[in-house]
Order: sequence, then structure tokens, then C-alpha cells
Amino acid sequence: MDKKQIKQIIVGLSKPSKMPCHGYSIPAKECKTGGKLRDVPGSVCSSCYACKGNYRFSNVEKALYKRLDAIHNPQWVEAMAYAIVNSKFFRWHDSGDIQNLEHLKKICEVCRLTPDTKHWLPTKEKKIIKEYILKIGNLPKNLTVRLSAYMVDSAPPKYAETIINDQVRFSTVHSETVKYGRLCPAPTQGNKCLDCRACWDKRIKIISYKKH
Repeated sequence: MDKKQIKQIIVGLSKPSKMPCHGYSIPAKECKTGGKLRDVPGSVCSSCYACKGNYRFSNVEKALYKRLDAIHNPQWVEAMAYAIVNSKFFRWHDSGDIQNLEHLKKICEVCRLTPDTKHWLPTKEKKIIKEYILKIGNLPKNLTVRLSAYMVDSAPPKYAETIINDQVRFSTVHSETVKYGRLCPAPTQGNKCLDCRACWDKRIKIISYKKH
């Protein structure tokens, strides 16, 4: 599979300016749980960054929906693995979230095909994560899943069933001061990760992000 074929299948990778690596973005408008939270005042999704700014440009939105459709391509897993095989780190969904169990299964297969890459998957779809663990089994060792708190300044999700074999980590969002977990340093360093890789580090149970 050559580069042209890979790009045609996956419709390219994203490169968020904050990140030290590439990511994969799909429409935030299609988030399942996030879509409901956008209408909830005080939720972490009520001012979603992926629903404004450059994400609203017609060409960007068109590409996001093409990537969403691409997930159904039978060659998507193989193409994604080829695209990121030489990456040390990868971030899933700088825009968007897991759509269903089949989507998560494909992501996990990409992770297993790229064992030298550390993957980070932030998500609010705790039911899909639980379903995967109970029906399929362990998450890939090189994948760090972080379940996000739903409300600003609230505790991380209390969902003990998902932490089977200590597989899942968490994140929160704070308005002024950190109440839970380790502070994300990006706001104090030009809104960039720089040398921080805490989000990918399973040793860190909870990370707290400053509200945008």
C-alpha cells in the first residue's frame, strides 16, 4: 500500500498545533454523548473548541465527514497502521469521539498493528469502553484510554466496572484551580505539549485541563 492509496482511504491525518504528533479527527457534531452535553450549561462540551474556529470552515468540515465515512472502508485499519507505524505517539480524535463498538474495535486493531506507537484516546463514551472490555477483552497495552468528566470542576467518572484490570484512566476540566489530578502544563507553555507526554502515560491516573 503506497502513500497515495493510504491518503485516499483515510483522507489524511490531522496535525493539531498543540500536539507533538499527528491525530485523527472526525466531526464533533457526530459525538454521541458529547452531542447531548453541548446543550448542558457547565458541561465540558458546552463550549466545544471543535465546533468553532477553523473546524467550521466548509472544506475542513467536508474532510471531517469524509474521515468519518472512511472508517467503514474494509482497508481502513490497514491504511491507518501504515500511516502511523513510524510514529512514537498518536492522538485519537482531536475532534469527535468513538461512534460505536465496531469503531473502537478497529481503533484497537490499529493499536495492535503499531506496537511501537503510544496511543492516547480521550473519550466520553464510557458505555462503549465497558462493552469492549466485557465482550472483547483487554484494551491494547499501548493504548491509554482516558474517560472524561462530564462537567467542569467535577470529579472524574465513578464507573468502577470499566477499570477492569486497571485499564482505564481519567481526565477532568477545571475553571480556575485543579481539584482532581495532575495539571496539564500547556496553558503555561504557549498552549503546546512541548516535552510533556502525560496524556499517554498510564502511570498518571487523572489529568486536569484548564477550561478553554
